[in-house]
Amino acid sequence: MTTFAEAITDGYTQAMEMDKSVICFGLGIDDPKGIFGTTLGLKEKFGEERVFDVPTSENALTGIGIGASLNGIRPVMSHQRLDFFLLAMDQLVNNAAKWHYMFGSQSSVPITIRLIVGRGWGQGPTHSQNLQAWFAHVPGLKVVMPSMAADAKGLLLSSIFDDNPVVFIEHRWLHNLKGDVPAGDYRVPIGKAQRLRKGSDISIVAFSYMTIEALHAIEVLEKQGISCDLIDLRSISPIDWEMIFESVKKTGRLIALDTGPEICSVAGEIVAQVSMECFDVLKQAPQRLALPQFPTPTSLALTKVFYKKAEDIIELAGKMLEKDIDLKSFQRSKDFLHDVPGDWFKGPF
Repeated sequence: MTTFAEAITDGYTQAMEMDKSVICFGLGIDDPKGIFGTTLGLKEKFGEERVFDVPTSENALTGIGIGASLNGIRPVMSHQRLDFFLLAMDQLVNNAAKWHYMFGSQSSVPITIRLIVGRGWGQGPTHSQNLQAWFAHVPGLKVVMPSMAADAKGLLLSSIFDDNPVVFIEHRWLHNLKGDVPAGDYRVPIGKAQRLRKGSDISIVAFSYMTIEALHAIEVLEKQGISCDLIDLRSISPIDWEMIFESVKKTGRLIALDTGPEICSVAGEIVAQVSMECFDVLKQAPQRLALPQFPTPTSLALTKVFYKKAEDIIELAGKMLEKDIDLKSFQRSKDFLHDVPGDWFKGPF
């Protein structure tokens, strides 16, 4: 079994062994903790010319990465927290995302940008924002958000060898998740979702960490006689609409899950598209579960009701199917705290 973080390291290693034009740089890339363990050993294996730390200058750093991309290099950049990368939105949106289109497909920007979302240790409004919908909104960008260890490796390799910019977003609560990860050059197509559970009563569409909460919820729901069809998007731009529509046409019901604020969210777009394309088969109004429209909180008093969890999914599914769900069968680990998943969760980087 391989952790999500180890799978990312493996993806780096495979790419850098296959193609010498792949370089790895960013904030804390060679830190002793290796960005949650995802870059450990890379500098020792490939040398400081291909794996190196950089000054904290996000906009300039991204511009350098774009320039390198236009000259035969495939950079994999890490900006640590998504929040830090907001300083580089000009370079991403006005240069990287538009280049292929503006120059008539004659050149492209094969850059991969790793960003981390999620929460922990009281890091609130400026360190825990889930702004993935912002990136998914930009034409010319591909945005991936893996949930499983195998997908972390497979999507990273696909991102690195894509000829246009890809934003690779990781939830920090996933790095210790374990799973079977194929060896070698294993790639997962960008834009192709995965069905994790088959069911006929309700479709649940999720991505990133909310896929894990959905899996916990489904264990309870199935014991209560509710059959769930769970789709893990893996990519939020492009989105696998075919699989979503197929699922909803089978179940007639939808819950879309999101780690970000609900207004203009990815979940909101899924509800909109399903409402337009599957209206005649819907048995009731589609629903979404996302965060309230407030800055990310820090304190226990606020976080305990701010984030959506398996319990919220169970409650909503029960309401939609008019069933009283017994939550006594669902017991969270005692070490699950308000902003960390357990005492195994270490930090800050």
